[in-house]
Amino acid sequence: MKKLILAAMAAGALMAQTAAKKDPSLAVVHETAGLKRVLLIGDSISMGYTPVVRERLKGKANVHRIGENGGPTSNGVAKADAWLGTFEWDVIHFNFGLHDLKVMEDGKRQVELEQYEANLRKIAARLQETGAKVIFATTTPVPEGKVSPLRRPEDVARYNEAAVRVMKEMGIEVNDLYEVALPRLKEIQRPVNVHFTEPGYAVLGERVTARIERAMER
Repeated sequence: MKKLILAAMAAGALMAQTAAKKDPSLAVVHETAGLKRVLLIGDSISMGYTPVVRERLKGKANVHRIGENGGPTSNGVAKADAWLGTFEWDVIHFNFGLHDLKVMEDGKRQVELEQYEANLRKIAARLQETGAKVIFATTTPVPEGKVSPLRRPEDVARYNEAAVRVMKEMGIEVNDLYEVALPRLKEIQRPVNVHFTEPGYAVLGERVTARIERAMER
């Protein structure tokens, strides 16, 4: 039995190392005692700015993130407990929306707006139960053109409007990354792509860092 446990631990460590090589946002965090503990939850956009936030908060906070692309809110509802684990969190910065509004083969969104709102309420309530300061980030813009998978720019505004309404009702701070990115899309976003360039993730990461620092000071 002991050999099996050790083998499983070794396999898990190898998988973590492999994932970190593929995406630095998934690197294992070795905590520094005495620092605040921050959790980032979100999709590939949040994976893009995670290294920036970690670098900016070095020596100030232990910045963790979930070990996967967070996907749609349905995934968040199912996995929130596992993502939170047994840690005590000081700040949780989270986002859902870009996967929810993805248009599927049947023409429907992956998570339609009404269900998106209901899922967000469940996730936000669970995060608030931790006692952490919770921050929600709006979904960044979808550019015009044939993005793949299909997403419609106008849906982003609709989903963000619903999300902001939920967060205001629940007393959760909103970090409006949509407004941060929108005026600079040609400069910081990849052509006909929802993802950002390295300088673009730096812009988003700086904004996320600033909001987390402000929350840690309160």
